[in-house]
Amino acid sequence: MYRIRYICNLNLRFALSFALAANCAALNSGCISMPRNEIAGTNVVQIAADQRDPVWERAVSVLNRNHFLVARESKLEGLIETDYRAGANLLEPWHPDSIGYANRLESTLQSIRRRVIVAMQSTAPGQMAVSVRVDKEIEDLPGLAASYEGGATFSENQPLSRDLTQVVGQSGPSRWIPLGRDALLERKLLREITGIP
Repeated sequence: MYRIRYICNLNLRFALSFALAANCAALNSGCISMPRNEIAGTNVVQIAADQRDPVWERAVSVLNRNHFLVARESKLEGLIETDYRAGANLLEPWHPDSIGYANRLESTLQSIRRRVIVAMQSTAPGQMAVSVRVDKEIEDLPGLAASYEGGATFSENQPLSRDLTQVVGQSGPSRWIPLGRDALLERKLLREITGIP
């Protein structure tokens, strides 16, 4: 049993190493370009106030198409908020939430999550501002994750305990550290919601 598990782990490591090496080779050959993190311009678009309902429905549709689940909608406040979603990595090219090679590589090497807030506020008579905010966070584990056999079997934080029940998972809850805003995803979502290139 141990030998089978060891061979499976070797095959998985080989597959991941091969995928990373292929992506690095493509990057060095010029097939993939790393995007700039600074975006010129703003993430607010002015539209006519009578377009509020169609733009609202399009915003919900765009968020669902980009795999963000809507957690709260309030037309009175003019806000649409989503749940946090784990960032797509290099092995998930069908998920569109990680924009560019650098973001996909970051999500491959570390746990990243994002949340979207779409705001629609009246600015002047007959005018409305549509803005998109994407908050990005990185996971910080409080201790070692119990991913090896001994750690997955018995708890390390209580060595004198006589309770021999099996411990599954990490020793404590994850903490999330804010990384700021994801300007690339904000710009992409705003273009799709408003239809303005």
